[in-house]
Parts: sequence; C-alpha cells; structure tokens
Amino acid sequence: MKKITLTFDNGPTPGVTEAILALLAERGIKTTFFVLGNRISDPVGAALLDKIVAHGHWVGNHSFTHSVAFGDSTEPGYAIREICDTQALIAERGISGRLFRPFGNFGLLGPHLLSEEALAYLMEHRFTCVAWNSVPHDWDDPARWVERCLADVVKQDWTVVVLHDIENAVLTRLPELLDALEKHDIEIVQSFPEEVVLIRDGEPTSLKPSHVAGRS
Repeated sequence: MKKITLTFDNGPTPGVTEAILALLAERGIKTTFFVLGNRISDPVGAALLDKIVAHGHWVGNHSFTHSVAFGDSTEPGYAIREICDTQALIAERGISGRLFRPFGNFGLLGPHLLSEEALAYLMEHRFTCVAWNSVPHDWDDPARWVERCLADVVKQDWTVVVLHDIENAVLTRLPELLDALEKHDIEIVQSFPEEVVLIRDGEPTSLKPSHVAGRS
C-alpha cells in the first residue's frame, strides 16, 4: 500500500490552522506542523500551538523568520538564532521533541538548505532534520496543487508532502485531496521514511553533501 505523510509549514495562522485541525480530526488523521517562531511568539500563536498538540499532531521547528535559507546566509550566528529562538518558544509550551525542517527556497533541495553552522548546531543539540519529496505549490497555485500532489503519490511508494497552513493556500481544496487519497487507498501516516530524514537525533542519516553549502 502506498503511503503519504502530510506536513504543514509556515503557520500557525489564525482562522486557517483551526479549520485544518477540524478537517483532520474528522478523519482521524495525524500530521506534523512545522511552525515559525514569529508565528508562535504572541498569545494567539501560542494558543494555536497548544491546540495543534492537543489534537495529537507533532510539532517541528521551521526557523524564526523563514527569510533567508541557511546555506544562502553569510551572517555569522544567523542560523543558530533562527533555530534556537524558535525552539525556545516551542519548549515553553511543554514540547520536548527536537524536530526541524530547513527553508527550501520554493521547495527545492540543494546546498541552500543548511550551512556548516546550522548543521553543527543541529547535530550538537540532537535534532531530527526532515526534508520532503513532494511540494505541490499550494501557496502560489491553489487551483492546481491537488493534481500535482496526486501525481507525486502515483510516482513513489511513500510521499512526504509540504503543505502550508497559511492564508490562500491549502485550506479550500484540502477536503478534495483527502477524499482522493481515501478513494485510492493511500495510507496516511504520521511518520517519515528514512529517505527524507537528513539527521536523526543528531546523527546524519540521509544527509548528502549537496544539502550543505560549500560541500557540493
């Protein structure tokens, strides 16, 4: 049976994240939300983070500002601040896991994902770093992302899809995707295949030189 892991990046977003949580709860689906530090730094965002956890979803760190990919930055300490400041806010809500997803520059995999500084920090602090193998562009083509996602599901045994709990992105057509996955007997799981786990608990797993700036 083919599998898919749903993930939601760049939130939480008031009015959007709650609706996604309700849709997932109706179908008993568990996922991972990779949150931005600047979205959970106020009481509204923190409350949404609590709600995500209460629904049984995993929480990952997706940097504080999502502004510059780590491998593209030349600012010393930038990556550490982006990871550390977000993780501190996550930990304040009682979440002990250290799950991280790098900024992909429109969903691309490459040396922009990680700098040597970021890699060293993630390994030292025993993070698990997760990538993806499907980016259907729900945020910039909300009319056609479902078809792209399903095409990826057809091509691979286990799809890890990047969706976004932000405005004007996944929400409108999410029920349609879930219906199609059910119709085609695609198993929706919460875990990740090894091929997208770059680092697990601080140890490189599927990490390649091409994922780190200056190595490829």
